[in-house]
Amino acid sequence: MTDDNDIDAIAGEYVLGTLDAGERASVAARRLREPALDAAIQEWERRLAPLAELVPAVAPPGDALAKIEARIDGKGTPSAGSATIVDLRRRLNLWRTTAIAASAIAASLILALGVRDFQPKPKQQNLVAVLQKDAASPAFLVTVNIEDRTMIVQPVATKPEPGKSYELWIVQDSLGAPKSLGVIDEPKTITRPTLAAYKPDVIESATFAVSLEPEGGSPTGLPTGPVVFSGKLIPAR
Repeated sequence: MTDDNDIDAIAGEYVLGTLDAGERASVAARRLREPALDAAIQEWERRLAPLAELVPAVAPPGDALAKIEARIDGKGTPSAGSATIVDLRRRLNLWRTTAIAASAIAASLILALGVRDFQPKPKQQNLVAVLQKDAASPAFLVTVNIEDRTMIVQPVATKPEPGKSYELWIVQDSLGAPKSLGVIDEPKTITRPTLAAYKPDVIESATFAVSLEPEGGSPTGLPTGPVVFSGKLIPAR
């Protein structure tokens, strides 16, 4: 029997888009017969829904609808009568409704980034790290654009600690001591160009960690409190 932590971890990977095609299909089938898994997936989607605002709107190719209509027209002839026309129109309306629903789902699942199917692959590479204490406790989502080395920090499910501040650190062997990336107390999306000093290979292999520090951040430039959340970057799909 799968325990709650395993279910939540699987749901998180499904929503974040880190499963391969076969694994994703398997989870999609399982959620239809496992209410607990389906509920966990919906909860992850709710947590990450605010990140949909970070996805730029992308229009499908201008000739997409014309091609679809042409293919539909090819299945009937004028002599088929009005019933065929009604049937084709119904199919077209169904396609339009399905396309709108699919677009909404793709937008809400930010890390799936389904816009790949409608535009050339972007030159910039995005990486993402879920900073968490365990599989059931995601706290922050860190998205890094590896080309221009900017970082977006999105609080997911963390609570402020009175008189304390959360401080983000980058940890990698070549850096020696952990390097501060700033305090992240604000309960909103934060964009910072704070990775400009680090090489792409250092960023990709680093661990991102959050420590609990005195209000305003560490007074020493090094972590003084416990590390409460951590995670490593993976490619965003």
